[in-house]
Amino acid sequence: MLGFRLAKSIASPRILQPLYRNRLFSTMPKTIGTHSGTFHCDEALACYMLRRLDDYKESKVVRSRDPATLDLCDIVVDVGGVYDHESKRYDHHQRGFDEQFSADFKTKLSSAGLIYKHYGKDVIRAILKDEQISEDEVDILFKKLYESFVEGIDGVDNGVSRYPEDVQPAYKESTSLSARVGRLNPWWNEPEGDMDARFAKAMEMTGEEFRERVRYFALAWLPGRKIVEQGFESRFDIDPSGQIVLFEQFCPWKDHIDTIEEEVMQKNPEAAKILYVLYPDTSNAWRVQAVPERPGSFKSRHPLPEAWRGLRDEALSERSGVEGCIFIHQSGFIGGNKTRDGALELARKSLTMD
Repeated sequence: MLGFRLAKSIASPRILQPLYRNRLFSTMPKTIGTHSGTFHCDEALACYMLRRLDDYKESKVVRSRDPATLDLCDIVVDVGGVYDHESKRYDHHQRGFDEQFSADFKTKLSSAGLIYKHYGKDVIRAILKDEQISEDEVDILFKKLYESFVEGIDGVDNGVSRYPEDVQPAYKESTSLSARVGRLNPWWNEPEGDMDARFAKAMEMTGEEFRERVRYFALAWLPGRKIVEQGFESRFDIDPSGQIVLFEQFCPWKDHIDTIEEEVMQKNPEAAKILYVLYPDTSNAWRVQAVPERPGSFKSRHPLPEAWRGLRDEALSERSGVEGCIFIHQSGFIGGNKTRDGALELARKSLTMD
């Protein structure tokens, strides 16, 4: 009799209802919450990244500022006044928030940076699921993508200037990803229309550019590092100064040169810096390029000689004393010669000229 009563109580609807509800909810798509109204690049990218993950790939994005509505969401970004990874709340607007990506960075995180910090490696793995990428390479890409893509979005959203405020910009720039996402919002004098559809376009725009950068750095930038390392290691075979590096094929080299030099300088602060890089171009001629003072700078460490700048062909060969010359750019940052030896001779002569 006791066993019958126990079985009956276990099978009663009152007991089974919460069990069924929990099982039902566990199979339902999760929801991502963010704020309504005007949107920005950071939450658009944050939502895109989350939807690349298995846990959120079928998720609906709920845009609201109602706390009760947001409380029902499985994860919330850029709204709510709370940053707590355990409860999956990722806002950055609250007083006292001062989170950075790592000790190597000073820029305060936006919602994009917060999501990337906690889920970025998984997002990278998801985008590159069909490629052969090691965990060490994922670690390299994780940092590289932050400093080259996500940090800029963090900085713009938090109002962090790239340069001192007392420096007057030489020109206006309004083509950044953050600016283009901002223009997806309605003009001040037009109807809002479907803001969720506009936000979906913003997610698509930020996501497409982020995905392209992930694939570029994984499939083009990383392989280039191996070529740069080989050229750097053999630099003294090219010239006794150790200031000329030669690549037998072109690759993106500026970031790699800077990184490798930093590693060398830590061990030997007196090591000479690279001044010129040589590589073949698409026409099988050779280029000699001056190394910039830092990646992204238009100023070279040691430009090609002023006396050669702006000259071409025979006039340049006669002035430089090097056969087969093609050109020297008027700013001195790059030049060309028909042969490998000719480009190397231009670089060697340039070492002792201004």
